[in-house]
Amino acid sequence: MLVAIDGSESSMHALKESFKLARNEKSWITVVSVVPEYRGDLDLVAVGNIMSSMKKPCEDALQKAYELAKAEGILIKTVCEEGEPYERIIDIANAENCELIVMGRRGLSRLERVLMGSVTARVIGHSPIDILIVPLDAEIGWQRILVATDGSIYSKAAADRALDFAFQYGGQLIVVSVVDVPIEFYGEAPGAVEDLIKRAKEYTEDVKRRAESAGIKAAVFVREGETYKTILDIAKEQNADTIVMGSHGRTGLKRLLMGSVTEKVIGYASCPVLVVKG
Repeated sequence: MLVAIDGSESSMHALKESFKLARNEKSWITVVSVVPEYRGDLDLVAVGNIMSSMKKPCEDALQKAYELAKAEGILIKTVCEEGEPYERIIDIANAENCELIVMGRRGLSRLERVLMGSVTARVIGHSPIDILIVPLDAEIGWQRILVATDGSIYSKAAADRALDFAFQYGGQLIVVSVVDVPIEFYGEAPGAVEDLIKRAKEYTEDVKRRAESAGIKAAVFVREGETYKTILDIAKEQNADTIVMGSHGRTGLKRLLMGSVTEKVIGYASCPVLVVKG
């Protein structure tokens, strides 16, 4: 497991929550903090002082992480890197054979959502490894797992992961599929909407059958509406601990398409969101 921190309250909260996961999974944690690359004049005599100043917040954050982990009896390895943050986070996760990247998320104000975006979104877009995003003040839990499915191979990978966690932690699934079409669609092609609803029911029932065959309790929800809002509404209604979603690949257009729904769910969710890489 890798946890990326920058010394912020949200990243340190995610680190503390990851301790529970490490304890349950009997694993250790690589904690990384990345110093952005210095893009000024490298010939300046003062560049050494500048780099020292830039590294200090990362080193302070890692020292605090070490002290927190020691107090909790958790084994961690701290790494201070320099470069493009999202690239270094992914590189280190790959080099350390990590199966999960954990990152924090700031609050829900408009400004905080904007600030949350860049590094996290790039890690999600480029990483081949699953990413767990933990909002400030939220706790990691696997008792009531909401998994969103649209029948794609990516959502099937998400369902597999949700089933694994539910089985391992004795949890239950909330299986959701959303039919999201423009309002004009209802007048112009009502038969097509009915077909989409029918297929959505098939997707959710398939996950439910797999859950029940593994002894996992599952409830299904098929609703019409804007996808990210509907997922968040059901998560709130059903008191979901964690939302699990698939990611539509890593390259080109697919990466851009992944962003709209997944990033909105991450940006507004009050519980952790696990993005599963297909």
